[in-house]
Amino acid sequence: MIRIVTDSVASIPAEVAQQKDIEVVSLFVNHEGVEYEDATMDVDEFYKDIYSMIDAIPTSSQPSQAVLEALFEEAAQAGDEVLGVFISSKMSGTYDGAIRAARAVKAHHIDFHCILIDSTSNSYDEAWPVFDGCDGRDEGLTLEECAAAVQKGIESTRFLFTPESLTFLRAGGRIGGAAALIGNLIQLVPVLTVRDGEATTFAKVRTRKKALARIVETLQQDIEQCGGLKRIAVHYIGEAKPALEWARSVIDPLVGFAVDVRPVSPVIGLHVGPAIGIAYECMERIKDKISLPTAEREYSF
Repeated sequence: MIRIVTDSVASIPAEVAQQKDIEVVSLFVNHEGVEYEDATMDVDEFYKDIYSMIDAIPTSSQPSQAVLEALFEEAAQAGDEVLGVFISSKMSGTYDGAIRAARAVKAHHIDFHCILIDSTSNSYDEAWPVFDGCDGRDEGLTLEECAAAVQKGIESTRFLFTPESLTFLRAGGRIGGAAALIGNLIQLVPVLTVRDGEATTFAKVRTRKKALARIVETLQQDIEQCGGLKRIAVHYIGEAKPALEWARSVIDPLVGFAVDVRPVSPVIGLHVGPAIGIAYECMERIKDKISLPTAEREYSF
């Protein structure tokens, strides 16, 4: 049997993980001396206080080595194979920790077989390739074939989002203070994306309305140029209402069905601040999504 494993930053709801038989390893959010398990916390309730967190942005921590080793040990003892897909290694040490844990288990279970993949992203930009792996498993593909499906998914997805302001990005050190100040003064609004494992600026426009329009324009172009749309979800950080309104009034009519609207894991969201965006997967690869070769995104035992 192939076990599919990912982390909580993929933002997959518990009921979806259960339905698709995905094992989710939780990261943690630390705020004012309280540690929250990312996989089980009430994200919307937590985000109600997001504006008060700007002066002391919560920190996050990855799963312990013991937790990861226990997961792989259980699979090895059961004679199962593991396909693990984790948050970008440039954003967290979770992927590297999983490699160390799997290596430790492999040392005393010589027949244990697993493939670990760096998703190079987060949120549903990480989840869509996980779902591709699940589809392959359910179709009876081999572990290697499932991993290949995940890798194609990584190259066929895009995450576009626009923050309400640059304040959280500046406070978290994601952009320089001068850049944030100038951006706020002249009302430059960025459209951000994740490329080659790192958050980067996709476009800069004058208003948030134009930023959302640029996201929709890019979505339409990708659908046309990359074989059509396979999966899509609207993401938000902070209050859900603006994202729901945008999804129902703009995205639903465009794609022809009611899209899921999901909060981004606080592990990522608290470094961006209130934001709206979309994560989608096309049928074919998006040419400018990633340039890293497969060998740099995969570790096989």
